[in-house]
Amino acid sequence: MTLNRRTLIGGALAGGAAGLFGVPAAARAAGPAGMPAYTYLRDALRMPLAYNPTGEFIFPCIRGVYDKISGARGRYYLYYAPHEKPGGICVAWADSLAGPFTSSAGNPIIDNVLPSTTVSHVSSPHVTWIPSARQFYLYYHGENTTTRVARSSDGLTFRDETPILSTRLVPGLTETSYARVFAHGGRYVMVYMGVLGGRRRIYHGWSPNGWDQWTFAQTALVNPEPDGLTDISGPHVVERNGTTYVAYHGNDGRMRITEVGNAFDREVHLGVFHSPIASDNGRVAAPSFGTDGGVSYMFYEAGARLNARICIARAV
Repeated sequence: MTLNRRTLIGGALAGGAAGLFGVPAAARAAGPAGMPAYTYLRDALRMPLAYNPTGEFIFPCIRGVYDKISGARGRYYLYYAPHEKPGGICVAWADSLAGPFTSSAGNPIIDNVLPSTTVSHVSSPHVTWIPSARQFYLYYHGENTTTRVARSSDGLTFRDETPILSTRLVPGLTETSYARVFAHGGRYVMVYMGVLGGRRRIYHGWSPNGWDQWTFAQTALVNPEPDGLTDISGPHVVERNGTTYVAYHGNDGRMRITEVGNAFDREVHLGVFHSPIASDNGRVAAPSFGTDGGVSYMFYEAGARLNARICIARAV
């Protein structure tokens, strides 16, 4: 289905992608937009965990740190969190994207007692390296109505917690959460889940520096109806083929990809690129991508939303 933004909003709704990544040439094109086929490799985290208040983990974010800081615990940091109260932003590390990852004994690195307030939970971490600042920026939500950012020089100790997005900035939304931020076109673009009229949609915003001066679009970037769904979430920007896509999961438990274009002004729904296997317990969600040794990896949630674990898949 090929739609532009005006056609979709005026028609279909009335009726009712470590960072931006490229897949190695050796990977077999198996899905829409030439996405590779991914096969389950292992669960990401080495158990037991020092911090495990709810027994469920969501929203993996994988980052290579070996070329950014000295004295890192491993070549790669994996950020994740439980979602149920009290949540807590956690980190683990490994020297290969193949894992498994060892969680920090100091988790959580951010808890629900924030410098400016105490919230019921904090969750959905996404970390972006900002070269001009030589710092890591960590985006997360708490409550579900507010997305925040904090910064760090070592990827482990974060400070300067600052709210940057809330429902009051996009009228009609009752949630603004699950944000990821990517360098794109000389600025930083955020994709996040907004709830409008009880349905989860993908929205976006942009900033010159990833910290402040944010502008947020007032209409959805990607909508669930063209996919035959009621809810979509867990967006990740994917840059390939000279254009830009958003990967995300739907309420049917599968991951899809939609072209939004380099100007984020299109909405071309391309379909499913990854479906759950038996061990995923009916749901794959919240992809985060990285490449190690010329091999593409995908980290993702597997299982029901409040009973999920984090898995590693490898391109074949």
